Amino acid sequence: MSARTPTPWPLVALFTAGYLAAYLLPTTVGRLDAGLPLSATQAGAVGSVLLLGSASAGFLLASRVDRFGPRALARAGLLLAAAGFGTAALSAAVPLVVTGAVVGGFGSGTATTVAATGIAGRRDPHRVTTLGLLGVSGLAGALYLTIPRLGPGHGLPLAAIACTALLALCLTGRLPARAPADRAVRATTPLPHRRSGLLLAGAMLFWSLAQNSLWGVSGRIGLTQAGLTEVKVGAVFAVALGAGLLGTIGAGALGPRLGRALPIGLGTALIAGCIALSAAATDLTSFATGEIAWNALYPVVLSYVIGLAASMDPRGRWAVLVGSASSLGTACGPLTGSLLSASAGYPAMGTVLAAGLLLVGVPMTLVALRPRRTGQIVEIPVVEIPVTELPVVEIPVAELPVAEILLEGVPAQRKAYGTAGPLHTATAPASGPVSV
Repeated sequence: MSARTPTPWPLVALFTAGYLAAYLLPTTVGRLDAGLPLSATQAGAVGSVLLLGSASAGFLLASRVDRFGPRALARAGLLLAAAGFGTAALSAAVPLVVTGAVVGGFGSGTATTVAATGIAGRRDPHRVTTLGLLGVSGLAGALYLTIPRLGPGHGLPLAAIACTALLALCLTGRLPARAPADRAVRATTPLPHRRSGLLLAGAMLFWSLAQNSLWGVSGRIGLTQAGLTEVKVGAVFAVALGAGLLGTIGAGALGPRLGRALPIGLGTALIAGCIALSAAATDLTSFATGEIAWNALYPVVLSYVIGLAASMDPRGRWAVLVGSASSLGTACGPLTGSLLSASAGYPAMGTVLAAGLLLVGVPMTLVALRPRRTGQIVEIPVVEIPVTELPVVEIPVAELPVAEILLEGVPAQRKAYGTAGPLHTATAPASGPVSV
C-alpha cells in the first residue's frame, strides 16, 4: 500500500477563496438590502449577478486551465476577486457595487475552476474536496460570528471575501506553472461520458438553485418571519456552518465506503425536508433546527457530487462544468427565492423548493449508480511469486582424446595450439563436473 500523498494546500486555499462568496450570500444580500437604496428583490438580483459572474468563469475556462497554466490563472482570478469585491466594499454607488460584484464573482469563479481542475487530477479527489469544504465552512462560520459585531454596512462581507483572496494569493507560488505532462498528453482527448455528465450538470443546476433560493433569503426569514435579531441570526448561521464542518468531517471519514448513490440520494431527500422546515419557521427553535440540519447535510452531499464529477474525467473538465452549473443555479437562487417569497410567502416557497429537490435527486442518484473513471492511473500491486530453487546437478564428462590432424606440407610448428592458420591442433578442455 502506498503512503498518503501530501495535502495540496494551495488547492484547498483556492477552493476556500472561490466558494466563500456563495457561503456569505445571506449576509451579503441582507446588507445590500439594508445599506443601499435597493429593494429586497433588487438585492437578491445583485447577489445573483455576483454568482453569475462566477459561473461564467467556469464555463469559459473549463478546458483552458492547461493552456494558461494553473499558477497564472489562479493569480489572475484572485487578483480580480480582490479588486472587484474590494471596490464593491468601499463604494456606496449602486453601479460600482454591481460592477465590482460581477468582476469579483468572475475572479472567484476562476479560482474555483483552477481548484476543481487540480482536485480532479489528484489520486483522492474526495479527500481534497472535503478539506476545501472544511476550510470554507470554518471561515464562513467565523465571519458570521464576527461581522454582526463590527457594525452595519454592506462592505464588511465583501471586504472579507477580498481579503481571503489576497491571503490565498500567497500560496499560488506552489502551484505548477504548467500542467503535468500526462495531462498535456490527454489535452486533445474528447470529453468522456457526455450523457451522464450532462445529466449530472443539469440536475446540479436545479439542485443548487433550490438550495440557494432559500439560502439567499434565510437571513430575512430569521429577521422578519421568526422575529430574531441580526446577532441571533448570525449565531444560528455560525452554528449551522459548524454543523457543516462536522458533516464534512464525517463524509471524509466515510469516504467511498457507502458509495456515492446513497449519500447523494438520501442526503438530497433529507435536505428537502430541512428546507421546508426552515422556510416555515416562526421562532428560534424551528429556524435553528432547519438551518443547522440543512447545513450539516449540504456539504456532505456536495462533496460526493464533486467527487462523482471528478471521477468522470481526470482532466477535471466535468468537475469544472458541473461546478459551473452549480454556480449558475446558485446565481439564480437569490432572485428566485426573492420572487417566490414575495409572491407566495416563505412557507409556500419552501414547499415548492422541497418538491423540486426530490425530483432532481432521482437523476443524480442514477448517475451515481454507474460511475466510471476515464484515464485513471491504477496502481497494480506487486505480487511475489514463490520460485522453487532447483538443485545443482553435476554431470560427469568423459575425457576426450586429443585429435591431431596432420596435413602434408604443413610444418610441425603450425600444429601448436593457438597458431594462426585455418587448421591447427585442438586440445580438449580438462575433464570435470559441469554445474547446471
